[in-house]
Amino acid sequence: MDKKFLVFGGDLRQINVANMLAEYGCAVNACGFGDTPELSAEVEYFDCWRDALGGVSAVVLPLPCSTDHETVNMPLSAEKILIADLFQAMNKNQIILAGKVTEKVRQLALMYNIYIADYFEREELTVLNAVPTVEGAVQLAMEETPVTLRGSKCLVLGYGRIGKLLSKTLYALGADVTASARKLSDLAWIKIQGFTAAQTSEIAEVIPACDIIFNTIPCIVLDESALARVRPDALIIDLASKPGGVNFDAAARLGIKVIWALSLPGKVAPITAGRIITDTLVNLAEELGV
Repeated sequence: MDKKFLVFGGDLRQINVANMLAEYGCAVNACGFGDTPELSAEVEYFDCWRDALGGVSAVVLPLPCSTDHETVNMPLSAEKILIADLFQAMNKNQIILAGKVTEKVRQLALMYNIYIADYFEREELTVLNAVPTVEGAVQLAMEETPVTLRGSKCLVLGYGRIGKLLSKTLYALGADVTASARKLSDLAWIKIQGFTAAQTSEIAEVIPACDIIFNTIPCIVLDESALARVRPDALIIDLASKPGGVNFDAAARLGIKVIWALSLPGKVAPITAGRIITDTLVNLAEELGV
């Protein structure tokens, strides 16, 4: 492949992305990974990001691309790079490929006339990303509870990509699985799979019996009234992106154990997560003619 990418530092996934793009035969520049990045010999590392921009066709920002809407998300580096400065320095032929692009970042791209594509919105990535997310959630449940998943009463809130796979995995491990959904079609599929179906609006009736509650819905479904029905020895694992699905302040007041498990793929399976992102970037670059 005759493409040239500039990969900005993120977590371990992003190091793997840089290395794997090089494996595909792409020319790869990298920066923002701190002092000791584990980059392959085929990746050219730059201390100055402005120098690294030269000759590249696409700039790859991490997932998420920013945590403050202003600077590039580079947890492995002490350097701070303003997204506005990056966009201003790019030429009209260079594009941005970024993960979880916020509205503010999109507006900056529009202001500087930079084309930006959000690879986190790609269906192939979100579907495949569900696998390490689910494995990480199961790992957390095993580590944080004194009982086996087999025989445990588990509630999965939401029946999207992650909810479907999580319910199936817990069921295969012998858990007693209840899954919630809003749509009647999803409730029907839940029943067909052999799980107990519950309307999301009626989960308060189910909660008192649960040992572990997994949330995948990115809005508050476990409010104070719902949390008041959670058993003191139960565990809540919130897999939803911000703002999450739990009233965390209320949970703390009630003494309920909650784990907000953000970015699990990058934590539990950085190589697999990096491969998923890399394959998505290559597909996206091909479609955009980069």
